[in-house]
This record gives sequence, structure tokens and C-alpha cells, in this order.
Amino acid sequence: MRRAKSAMLAEAPNSMSRLSLLVDLASLLAREVDLDSLLATACERMAEALRADRASIWLFDSERGDLVTRVALLPELDELRQPIDRGFVGFVARTGQRVRVDDAARDERFDPSADRATGYTTRAMLVAPIRDHARAPVRGVVQLLNRRDGPFDEEDERYLDALAAQLAHALAMTTLRAADASGPGVTLRGPFNHIVGRSVAMEAVYRRIALAAGTDATVLLSGETGTGKGLLARAVHVNSPRQGGPFVTVDSTTLPAQLVESELFGHERGSFTGAERRVRGRVELADGGTLFLDEVGELPLESQGKLLRFLQDQSFERVGGRETLRAEARIICATHRDLEQAVKDGRFREDLYYRVRVVRIDVPPLRERGPEEIEILARHFADLYAARYGRPSPRFEQSALDALVAHDWPGNVRELEHWVESAIVLSPDGRIADELLPPSRGGRALPPAHRAVPGSVVLEPGLTLSEASRRYIAATVEACDGNKTEAARRLRVGRNTVARALKSKL
Repeated sequence: MRRAKSAMLAEAPNSMSRLSLLVDLASLLAREVDLDSLLATACERMAEALRADRASIWLFDSERGDLVTRVALLPELDELRQPIDRGFVGFVARTGQRVRVDDAARDERFDPSADRATGYTTRAMLVAPIRDHARAPVRGVVQLLNRRDGPFDEEDERYLDALAAQLAHALAMTTLRAADASGPGVTLRGPFNHIVGRSVAMEAVYRRIALAAGTDATVLLSGETGTGKGLLARAVHVNSPRQGGPFVTVDSTTLPAQLVESELFGHERGSFTGAERRVRGRVELADGGTLFLDEVGELPLESQGKLLRFLQDQSFERVGGRETLRAEARIICATHRDLEQAVKDGRFREDLYYRVRVVRIDVPPLRERGPEEIEILARHFADLYAARYGRPSPRFEQSALDALVAHDWPGNVRELEHWVESAIVLSPDGRIADELLPPSRGGRALPPAHRAVPGSVVLEPGLTLSEASRRYIAATVEACDGNKTEAARRLRVGRNTVARALKSKL
């Protein structure tokens, strides 16, 4: 009896850990964070709850048709990829069947390549498909290795099934959801949750965000209106050591000049007409967290000096106050203006400029991110608003995609989002055709014709975008001696995209 009671007490913390993980998972995956770090945290929690030595989440990459994990307790490697037809994870992804083995090396399905790459020895293994229910498409695979106190058991199986279903629900809340809800796999849209984009231009932005996030350095996000600077600022915050602190935003364009200092630093009672009580400013509210100054170039000169002082020594006074206060807040700024020119014109303090641009991140406009990124973003927004407005799964006609890619996007990602939202509202059957887009659209001017040179692709004016893309992809495949995988690598697209383009000419 005493032994049974001791066993129950020993199991209680583990049961609570398992229940806590199930409850917390959805909120864990609903933030604008580095997806690798986020899912790595989920892996750590899973390993702890199931007393496993290692845990990993393999995602089924629907474009490349293989399994990928950068979100594992694998300190030896940043990333592993595995074909869908190999190993236990491939078997589970293909069949949707859960697998539990006590001696993996004796099973013919075991693929030792991962052990060879990592130097790890796999003995016991528990693997389950990530999907909503038994008949739903598989999104990925959860894998647990080497339980520390004996083999995995039936209770572990039942718990992992529940956890995998919860993971599938949670992934649907992130940018790792499927492009086609009826098909298997997920689309790898970008490294940060809720930030869609994987173009070469955005990769440079992501690298700087990841590096800046680990420090308290002041960041300046520079780019046109509508490029997503606010989302990127939040990504810096939630991937930093300050993620548990407040994220406070100040939009400088909405503040009357006479109220800027009060908004930033607060005011004392009676400091001006209508000041009936003491009010804390945004700087004070951001203490321990991050203060995001949107459109910092709009601040009046008289307020720039006080902001400079705060950046230098974290001290300030409320309007009408004499007491020097301190707040420990990280500063992130954003602007669509050319601040260097503003300095030359005397509209922005030079000393403040060098303070706010410790780490400068230039956010590219949408037109420079490439046609594939425009399509990825359009499909992302279509899925988002179809769910919000109760529309069927959206389907883009090629004419609509051609029109989207041909547009110059002066309003950038925000403009694209509004276009797609409007089209979804106007499409009760989910079909998005060209006529549902705004009637007046500016396109890119065609460049003058150039003389063909050896190895070039001649694209005469008047081709549709889909035909021009097909010809370019076909020429790239030909340049790669028919190797579609190499062509996909050069084009920075999935192999399935190449295959679909080549099929379209048949």
C-alpha cells in the first residue's frame, strides 16, 4: 500500500507536466516568434513529460515532398532532411500509423543515417503522426527516443496521440499550416511565426532580426509604408530576453506636436490645461520591455532632444515634473523616410540618428521580393480571411495571380492584404477571379527589348506571366542538364513547383 502511494506521488508531477503541456501548447504556438525556437521549446517540454532522452518534430514539406526537422533536441546538427520513403518517420508520415519499438535497430524500417550524422544511438522509439483526427492529412511526425526509465508503454502512446492532435491544431494557427487543407504536409513560409516570406531579400532581414533580438541594441527598421515593419519589430521583441515584458507602441504620425512629450514621458497633474491627474508615459510603461517608436522621423525637433537623453542614460522627467525618473526599456524605431536626408535638411538631429540606427534593418518593398512571394502572401491572406468570413477554401484563377504579380504594389503587403480580403468577401464560392480585384491597377512597364545572347531566355512582350514563368523554368532545367532538383535549388522554389510548370506545357 505504501509503495502504491509512493508511486502515485511520483507520477503526480509527471501527470501535471503532461496536462500542462497539452493546455499550454496552443498559446505557445500562437505568437510571432522564431518558429525553430518555438517548436524546439515544445520538443523540450515533450521530452520532459514523456521522460524521453530526445524529442523532435519532423514537418512534411509539401513542396519538396520530404521531411525536415530543425526543431529537435539535436545539438549536433541545425537541420535534418529525410526522404518520405525512409525510416520510421517516413513510414509514419506515409501511412499515418503510430509506431512503438523497444529495439529500433532490429526493425527493418529503421534508417541509421540520422544516427550516423549525429553520433547518437537510438534504442527505443515512439513516433506518431501530427494530424487533427484519424482521417485527416498528415502534417508531420512527432518522434521520441530512448525513454530514460524503461521502454515506452501504452499510456505514452495514448498521451502522444493526444499531443500530436493538439500540435496539428496549433500548427493551423501558425504560418506552418498547409497551403491545401485537403492535402498532406505544410508550407514552409518563413522562419518567424505570422511573418510570411522566404525570398532572398527577406532572408537578409530575418538574419539581422535573429542577431539583433539576442541583444538590447537599438534597432532602426527602414522601409516603405506597408512593408510589415511593425510585425518585424514585434518579432525582435518576442525573440529577445525581454519577451516577458511589455511591448509598447507609439505611432508618431497620430500625435499632435504639443502632446508628443506627454505621450512619451507622461505628465504631472496641473502641468497643462486638462491635466487633472498624473499620467505615466509610454517610456515608463515599457520599463522592462520594448518601446516601439513607429515613424520616428515624424517626431518634432523639440522632442528629439529628450528622446536622445533617454537613449543615452535611460532617464527622463514627466512634463511639469522636476523629479528625474529612470526606465529600462529597449528601443526599436521604424521609418519610411530617408533619415540621412532629413539630417541634411535639419529636420532630424544627427546625434539622435546615430543613436537610433545602431542596428539598421532595411525592409524591402513587395515588388522586390519576387512573384513567388506575392503568390505565397496572397494565398496566406486568402486562407486567413476565408476562415474569418466563413468562406469556402479559396481558389485563385491564373488570371488573378497574373494580375497580382503584374501590379507595382505602392502600398506593399498591406495593399495586397486589402485586395485579397475584398476578393474573399466578394467570392461566396471561394473562387478568386481577376474581376474581383480592384478595376484600376497599375502594372510594371515592360523593359525595352534586348538582343538575345548565348544562354539567355528570350521572352517576347505579350506573354502571360504563367507562360513567361514556364519558359524561364524550362530553360533553367535545360541549363541543369534536366536535373529538376538542381533547377529548383537555383530558382529557390520547391521541386514540385518546377514539375508543375513543366507539366503545364503538355
